[in-house]
Order: sequence, then structure tokens, then C-alpha cells
Amino acid sequence: MIGDYFSMAVKNVRKRRLRSWLTMLGIFISIATIFTLLSASLGLQGAVKEQFRILGTDKFFIQPKGQAAGPGSGGAVSLTTKDVDTIEKVPGVKTLSYSVYGSAEVIFQNQKRYFMVTGYPLDKADVFTELGAYKADEGRLLKQGDKGSVMIGSQYKYNALFKKPVSAGDTLTIQGKEFKVKGILQPIGNPGDDRNILMPIDDFNQIFNITDRVDAIFVQVEQGQDLKEVVARVERRLRSERGVTEKTQDFEISTPEELLASFGTVLNIITGFLLGISAISLLVGGIGIANTMYTSVIERTREIGTMKAIGAKNQDILFIFLIESGMLGLIGGIIGVVLGIGISKSLEYIAVHQLGTTLLKSATPAYLIIGCLLFAFLSGALSGLWPAWRATKIKPVDALRYE
Repeated sequence: MIGDYFSMAVKNVRKRRLRSWLTMLGIFISIATIFTLLSASLGLQGAVKEQFRILGTDKFFIQPKGQAAGPGSGGAVSLTTKDVDTIEKVPGVKTLSYSVYGSAEVIFQNQKRYFMVTGYPLDKADVFTELGAYKADEGRLLKQGDKGSVMIGSQYKYNALFKKPVSAGDTLTIQGKEFKVKGILQPIGNPGDDRNILMPIDDFNQIFNITDRVDAIFVQVEQGQDLKEVVARVERRLRSERGVTEKTQDFEISTPEELLASFGTVLNIITGFLLGISAISLLVGGIGIANTMYTSVIERTREIGTMKAIGAKNQDILFIFLIESGMLGLIGGIIGVVLGIGISKSLEYIAVHQLGTTLLKSATPAYLIIGCLLFAFLSGALSGLWPAWRATKIKPVDALRYE
């Protein structure tokens, strides 16, 4: 019996081919939009989680409070090397590193550009290198004793930041001082990191005329220590040394879990907002299906009367129209999913090859595809519910007389 329902639904959809395609237009546009947004959201969440997995669960980060303009922006509050020494003595701290940031004039073969430069102590490079997941693509990483040397992000080699790609062994003029490129880093996926220039902190302080400013501190706790307890100890010790209270605290401490939760919240809000907009398209598509099915009921009044006259029950009529409307939604959903996969993969390609980031990935798990198709089918069926119910109320005698 169900097979007969589907057979009749397919026959009626094919009979009204142009109208069916126009009806499905709103559905597959909305499903494509929803699929693309969810695919990008899931892909981004996966990429971010992978980055935090690399960071590990034994580290936390400290920076001055209220750096709205970003690290190195020269705010009223700053950390110092004295704070680094204070943290290093806290029980449970295994090791640490720190960095300072600035925007510098960079000249290569008479072409001038401006990029972010990071200075860090080479004698404390292990934690810094591990956090950044830095690996050499060409040349080598900086090591203790290097002076007048830098390592640079992958975009200097692969993304034409200058007219000619920069290679290991080339010389860059940064803030008027020449630096030898010791290494090109492997792509990280974040354009900011892949355009970064890293140098020994002594060289950084010299060209920027800085003494003891610190923009970020990275702390690794000893194995077996509770991360939250060590964070609490460091927080109390810093408050004491800096002469601040909990209310006037001028620094922030973040753990990977907190950063991930904060990012997830923001991402969910943005995704929810965009899905709300795409739901409008779905509503329009649903109205289109309802209108088509209502028109179909009117056109097939005599057919409905004939079916009832030879014994068809109300539930049979209801199922026929519900399956037909659901099929419109399903076909629109299939087209939407295929279109969504194409769009999401195109966005990923553009992100990787044009924007130089691997964070904007598309994820196409089976549950997302099945969920979108099921959602499209149910949306179509629900949109056709009222016209289907109306069809069951037609009396056979009136229907057979209908012209």
C-alpha cells in the first residue's frame, strides 16, 4: 500500500514538472544555506579543537587586562619581566616562556611592507615553540645564541607578500636593521601566524627601544599538578606582587578549556543567527509547497471523488498528499545538500589557497547529510498537511459533480 502511495506521488510530481521545480526552489536554497553554515561551523569547531589539542591541557596564558587593540598596542597596563620571575617561582610551575609584539617596517629587495613581529627569549623557547606548533619548512628554527636572525611565516614563501618569495638565507631589513632569515615555518593555517616574523627578544627590544615589557606569558605546569590550583596560586602571587586586589586585577589568566568554551559560545551565537536568517528561506519554501499542494487538491477534486467512490478512505487520501508534499521537500533537500557540499568545499578551497587559512574547513558527516534530508522531507510533509487534510474533507458526490 505504501508503495502505491509513493508511486502515485512520483507520477503526480512528474506530471507537474515545471511547477514542482519552482516549488522546490525555496526548499533547496534554504537547505543548501543551512548545510553550508553547519558544515563550515562543524569544520571550524573541529579545526579549533585540534589546535587546542596540540596546545595540551597543562598550559595556561597570562596577558594584560583590556588589550582591546591587540597585543603590543601599548596600553596603559602591561606585564614585565619581573612578573615572569614571580611566576617562575610559584610551586607547580614547570617552565614558562613569554613574548612581546609590535608592528614593524619590513623591507625586502626595495619593497616596503608592514607586518607583526614577535620577540621571545631563546633560552625559554621550548614552551613557546610547542604552543605555536612551529616546525621548519625550510632552514631551521632559532636556537639559543642566534643574534640578528629571524624565522618567518609560510606566507612569505608561498603567498607573494613581496614581489619575490623569501627564502632561508635571505636578508630582511626590519625597523632599519638587517636580519638574516634562518628558517621558513610550515603553514599553521592562521594568516596572522603565517605572516608573523619571530626574532630573539634582545633584538626586538633593541629595534623597538623596549626594556622589560611583556605582552603575553605562557606557563606549563608540572606533571601531576592540578591546572586550576596552579592558576589560583599564580593569580594570588601576581596580585600580591603587583599590588592589586581581585576587583582591581589588571591581568587576565586563560586556560585552553576557557578559551575553547568562549570561542564555542561566540561561534554558536553567530551560527544561530545565520540559521535564523536561512529559516526565512525555508518558510518561503514551505509556503510554496503548501500553495502547490492546495492547487493540486483543487485540480484533482474529481480524482479524489473517484478514489473515495471506489473505496478509498480518508487516511489513504491524506497519505497520498502528505507523501507527495514530503517528496517535494525531499527532492529539494537532495539538491540542496549537493549544492551545499559544493559551496562548502569551494569556500574551503578559497580559504586555503586565497586567504591562507586552514581553519575554515568544511565537515560533511553522514549525520549532517541525513539530518538535512530528513528535515527537508518533514518540512515538505508539514507544509502539505493542511491541503492534505482539506482533501480528506471533500465529499464524493460533490467531487464527482465538480467541473
